[in-house]
Amino acid sequence: MKPLRNALAAWEPVAAVCSDPVLQIRTAWREIVGADVAAHSRPDSLVRGSLLIVTRSNAWSQQLTFLTEQILSAVRDRTGLQLEGLRFRVGRMTAQTAPEPRALRARRRTGQPVRPPAETPQDALQRFREDVAAAERAKKAAGWKECSRCGVRISPSPARFCVPCANARVQERDGAIARLLFEAPWLGYQGIAALVGDLEPREYHAIRLRLLRRWHDALERLRRSGSPVTTRDRMIASSYVLLKSELDPESIAPAVVRELLGDELHEKFYGSEK
Repeated sequence: MKPLRNALAAWEPVAAVCSDPVLQIRTAWREIVGADVAAHSRPDSLVRGSLLIVTRSNAWSQQLTFLTEQILSAVRDRTGLQLEGLRFRVGRMTAQTAPEPRALRARRRTGQPVRPPAETPQDALQRFREDVAAAERAKKAAGWKECSRCGVRISPSPARFCVPCANARVQERDGAIARLLFEAPWLGYQGIAALVGDLEPREYHAIRLRLLRRWHDALERLRRSGSPVTTRDRMIASSYVLLKSELDPESIAPAVVRELLGDELHEKFYGSEK
């Protein structure tokens, strides 16, 4: 067994993954908007996809509205969060507990001059504009390119999209495949791959299994509830049988339907038909 001091010497803290989007923004607020703006504003909460920012005065609220696009872009660059907009409310400023940005700490350690606080909201916002423009120029000079979907700059790599846009495309693609499996389950992998480009068999089967589990649960709830059958229930049952059996509609025999649905559900959908 290793001595405790050796184990502690080799230990390094692991950064926790924060699932609270507001906390992510609060932690990075000074780096997002700069120390001058952060001293007079704070992220408060999310309201229907928009970030509510509490400011020191109406003047700060009004000035920050002019920088909505830049702030949204900076939030997305720093945290990966895609916000719909910004809202502002005048309120009490709390003590800033976030650490100083790394660049500012480095300046203090090396004795380099530190920029004095801005005297007016206009000065602070002008600094923010200049900082955003300087960061944009630096990224462009370093080979950063624009996301093919939203236009935000992303680091040099083969990727065409930023992380939020890449995730959104995956969700949209999965949704399109799921709709096809619901509306035309007899198409199978080959038929859907012809409609959805670059569809891998593994991706198709993962979505297929996920839908089958969901539809099975829905049919089980219907069986236990005793509720009357709706049109959507019939569509789910039909899609479930076709997707589960992987047969075309003309090849489905009544015995197959009964086997897959079970006697109770078969009776519920088709009565005593033989």
